[in-house]
Amino acid sequence: MDRRRWVGLVCAATVTVLAAVSAVRAGGPGAGDGKAGDDTPGFRAEDMDKSCKACDDFFQYANGNWIKNNPIPPEYASWGSGMIVFENNQKQLDEILGAAAANTGAAAGSNERKVGDFYGSCMDESAINAAGAKPLDEEFARIGSLKDKKEMAALAAHLHAQAVGVFFVFASTQDLKDSSKVTGEADQGGLGLPDRDYYTRADADSKALREKYVAHVTKTFVLLGDSAERAAVEAQTVLALETALAEASWTNVKLRDPEIQYHVTRRDGLAKMTPHFAWAEYFAGTGHPELSEINVGQPDYFAAMDKEIEGRSLEEWKTYLRWHLISHAAATLSEPFVQENFDFNARTLAGSKELRARWKRCAGATDIYLGEALGQIYVAKYFPPDAKAQVLEMVGNLRAALSEDIPTLSWMSAETKKAALAKLEAFHVKIGYPDKWRDYSGLQVDRGSYALNTLRGARFETARDLNKIGKPVDRTEWGMTPPTVDAYNNSQLNEIVFPAGILQPPFFDPKRDAAFNYGGMGAIIGHEITHGFDDQGGKFDLHGNMKDWWTEKDLKEFQSRGDCVAKQFDGYVVEGDLHMNGKLVEGESIADLGGLVIAYVAYQKYLEGKSRAADANGFMPEQRFFLGYANSWKSHMRPELAKLQANTNPHPLPKFRANGAVSDMAEFAKAFGCKRGDAMVREPACKIW
Repeated sequence: MDRRRWVGLVCAATVTVLAAVSAVRAGGPGAGDGKAGDDTPGFRAEDMDKSCKACDDFFQYANGNWIKNNPIPPEYASWGSGMIVFENNQKQLDEILGAAAANTGAAAGSNERKVGDFYGSCMDESAINAAGAKPLDEEFARIGSLKDKKEMAALAAHLHAQAVGVFFVFASTQDLKDSSKVTGEADQGGLGLPDRDYYTRADADSKALREKYVAHVTKTFVLLGDSAERAAVEAQTVLALETALAEASWTNVKLRDPEIQYHVTRRDGLAKMTPHFAWAEYFAGTGHPELSEINVGQPDYFAAMDKEIEGRSLEEWKTYLRWHLISHAAATLSEPFVQENFDFNARTLAGSKELRARWKRCAGATDIYLGEALGQIYVAKYFPPDAKAQVLEMVGNLRAALSEDIPTLSWMSAETKKAALAKLEAFHVKIGYPDKWRDYSGLQVDRGSYALNTLRGARFETARDLNKIGKPVDRTEWGMTPPTVDAYNNSQLNEIVFPAGILQPPFFDPKRDAAFNYGGMGAIIGHEITHGFDDQGGKFDLHGNMKDWWTEKDLKEFQSRGDCVAKQFDGYVVEGDLHMNGKLVEGESIADLGGLVIAYVAYQKYLEGKSRAADANGFMPEQRFFLGYANSWKSHMRPELAKLQANTNPHPLPKFRANGAVSDMAEFAKAFGCKRGDAMVREPACKIW
């Protein structure tokens, strides 16, 4: 688990178990691949709601009929453009994995054998159901054998190695002030609900959700064989302990500031901060007894955690540890555990109605644990070199657009402009797949227990991650697998990364109208580029070091412009009294606006020396550009997921991302003839780039 703490992920197609996709092929209705039969190159006019004016609600105008005609499938909590791509990718992975699983003659230890065996073990439902929770017997025995609280540190290291999130998070990370160095870092964690606010809010909905959580914990302990009476007491213990940790945790808005999370601490300092947690035993348990110092992200959290360790009984902590082990592994166990895990984490929290098909879950799991082994086969089949070349050309035009824009900014001084241009020039671009593939030779995979395969996979990845501590930074490494439908900016590496998985229709199609490509994929690329200059990325220099490279006056001006964006999003209503949290989504919204602005300029640059593109079905190129942008956010979600995302996610809801950026752009108003007073014309408009 690589700690990319200051990575800005574009949520064009961020797909999780809670917001996965249904069985619709990319290129089908609504995907718009520009082939013969489409009404316009790149989009389908019948997906638009022309009863709504573009200047009143552009998202509805561009996508309304598609949303009406494409209900969310019962197994998912949301459905839209990103999920169309994800679903198609999953089918492609299933074809690869099915063939690998059938090829029992593949060489032992080969990547094909490993992915085939992992997938095959996941697909063996009869064996999984027969085993129940037995694959975890050894782990539960470790917890049960604890004799005193001093032993919990070593056990925590063992559980962390298997991605069981107890107490806190520990992983490798680049030093915030020396990007050439990899250090260890400890951050707050250890909760079972999505965010600390789920424990601390006093409103009726939050109280009701906590009651459902307690019921979920109770049912899971009963499935493990505990009596109903004992399980009910255990669930209350879990809630009380997690609530204490939550009350000491920082808010998700506070966690957006890297400057206040740099606390390099030596062992004597750790001992003073947490005298009841044995760090020497913990580091030994991680396989790194030599560690003499780490960064502690939130010192006050660890001080509070230590008080809880001192003040609560060993039996209470055993209950907590048992809960986090079973909660982490439930989806890999027999059907009763899978269904109970789904019922709370997907149905209650996100609104999904049905469990995803097993093949989809198994394809996703294989991508998680063997992503680059699987990715090598995926890109060879589904990501041709000409697609990569076109994306690189688009990136070049976007970088050129921003490099020409920065010198014209009236609010930025010459000194800051020089530093910004140097940072932009130093940007590293990764497209499609790694130049150096990950080595899985040390990972043991067999056709036996699926649960044990996942635990071994987690141990392999944790060891790989922690072994980077003290070594030079590997700038060739990727933080996402090639089939991933997403993209990111890593400010500590000063890079933008676009896996092959997202470079598919409807975001990008090499055969499609350039206006639509620039409005869709171009804006996503621009989003990631401008993340390097948002409220987080702007705190890192061209080398990836946390450093003040703005003049004081320029920084205040930038922050003022960022506040404009935050206030804009504060005004968007999710449901009832729940609004978007402007400060939480500020960075993503700045990047959306900046990305769309420079994508528009880049499209004009692309047109230089070319004859003007013809109108298509009544839409001129400039309009098709903005329709491409709105199409990338084509999505709707269940109310439960909308509330979950609004409360916890730094990305705004899709409708607000589509409408927010365009309403700040005079070019949009001109393209669609919008006037002052129209909803899609903000006054005063937020403007950064």
